[in-house]
Amino acid sequence: MQSGCGDTGRHVIFRVTPEDLRPIHLLSTVRVSEPTQRAGYVALVGRPNAGKSTLLNRLIGEHLSIVTPKAQTTWQRVTGVLTVENDQLVFLDTPGLLEVRDLLQRSMLGAALEALTEADVVLLVIDSTEAPTDRDAERILTALEDVTVPTFVALNKVDEARTGTVAKWRGWAEDQVRPDAIFEISALDGAGVDPLLTAVRAHLPEHPFLYPEDDIATEPVRFFIGELVRETILEQFRQEIPYSVFTQVEEMREGQSPIYIAVNVFVERKSQKGMLIGKKGAAIRALGQASREKIETFLGQPVYLDLWVKPLRAWRKNRAYLGQLGFRIPEDD
Repeated sequence: MQSGCGDTGRHVIFRVTPEDLRPIHLLSTVRVSEPTQRAGYVALVGRPNAGKSTLLNRLIGEHLSIVTPKAQTTWQRVTGVLTVENDQLVFLDTPGLLEVRDLLQRSMLGAALEALTEADVVLLVIDSTEAPTDRDAERILTALEDVTVPTFVALNKVDEARTGTVAKWRGWAEDQVRPDAIFEISALDGAGVDPLLTAVRAHLPEHPFLYPEDDIATEPVRFFIGELVRETILEQFRQEIPYSVFTQVEEMREGQSPIYIAVNVFVERKSQKGMLIGKKGAAIRALGQASREKIETFLGQPVYLDLWVKPLRAWRKNRAYLGQLGFRIPEDD
């Protein structure tokens, strides 16, 4: 077949073969691969009062773990989820690595050690305001002796610590991990936290996200409500009361305003019940008001809070009671 064209009187001849009649694909199909996702569990471990919960709250940007100046505030594992771009970090805030004196503390230590076995990355948080002691170092190293995943050290509270104390902890840490895995931070004001987070993200394994991108925690709302009441008890009471009390949401009616919430406040002895209630109910009213304000901030809705103080004799040493309250005791006990 021939075709002619032109405006100069000249003709250009095109010869078309059968092969030329095949469809012509002007744009080839290009497969665009999805960005690689990374996700993993990051265990926050350390001695009591190291600032693990403050760091979790800083990283997540929400008040998930209760925080008070008292040591051993965290009794159960709290899971916070942070999704940044193509990375998802599932932080496991754990009770402190403590010396066990009763079944409750055995459960607390067990929760911390269990988190280490699940972790893809371990973040050891150290209170750098206190100089390292052989006892502290030994407890930390014993807990970490079987850890094979990437490990980072956060020397926390550098905004309060003396330079010499921080240097001593850094010297100790350099014997355990690479120097570039050690970070000086303040979980309270955020100093040094961003570089630490960047380093941890780089060591997450390639894996699809473990939770929806909008999730920030895995525990139910009732868990956090009970913890906010317990946090207030830690703030308002002294001596043995804060460590003899546990809180648990008994009822929550969400289909009304204000939301009705009933919380059981368990104590070990009847005398502690009287102390929590106070003269003419003054102490329990103050506790209820402060707790309600926290819960309303957390939920973003008005709340009617009902507190019930109930004796549960020696619950910290009773396996059945601990199980009822949601604690797990390791099988070797």
